[in-house]
Amino acid sequence: MRRHSSAAGRCEGVFWRRTNRQEVRTILLAAKRYELAQRQPGERSGPLGSVAIEVLELFANLVDFRTGRLDPAIDTLMSKLRRSRDAIVRALKNLRAHGFLDWLRRYVPTGNEGRGPQVQQTSNAYRLSLPARAKQFLGRFGMTPPPPDDHVQAEAERQAETEAHRASLPLDELALFDVGDNPLGQALARLARSMKQRESAKQTESPSSSIKDRKT
Repeated sequence: MRRHSSAAGRCEGVFWRRTNRQEVRTILLAAKRYELAQRQPGERSGPLGSVAIEVLELFANLVDFRTGRLDPAIDTLMSKLRRSRDAIVRALKNLRAHGFLDWLRRYVPTGNEGRGPQVQQTSNAYRLSLPARAKQFLGRFGMTPPPPDDHVQAEAERQAETEAHRASLPLDELALFDVGDNPLGQALARLARSMKQRESAKQTESPSSSIKDRKT
């Protein structure tokens, strides 16, 4: 099982968010224009790559607008796009690095009996997003009307759920949730675990040693 994975069915509530066809089309258009604008002279592709655009187009057709659910397996992406696993994984990483995509690693129970947790890796939960540095390439297309009242209410409720979820996380998981599963987030998570271990060690110090310290 991959590190920093969460239980499927329990982690997506504050990660996925409702979307619509217009929002998804805007993200896709921004990615295409960003890819062209950032392509260096003499290069065949830009920072995302053609496969990343293909993946994003497929995601635009797979995402559930009502819930934001988006969790195709790598094998599904390989089959539908007829691309190698390496090409798909590289495309996903490029999309995430440039802010068009984020994901949560997940696991599910195997149903097997035995000592310890019986779980196995399952598909990631993905979320599309529009990075600020790409929005500039949209021009007038990126100007959207104010959202309706029910959308504002839904966003407020989602924000409250997110804050409640954050408050329930230990410090190491909070670092990964806020910063992401990247080198900085992992470093902050290790620091949080180290602080927690030191605090735990202080709390479990034997009473006799504490009394001895006070006498000396």
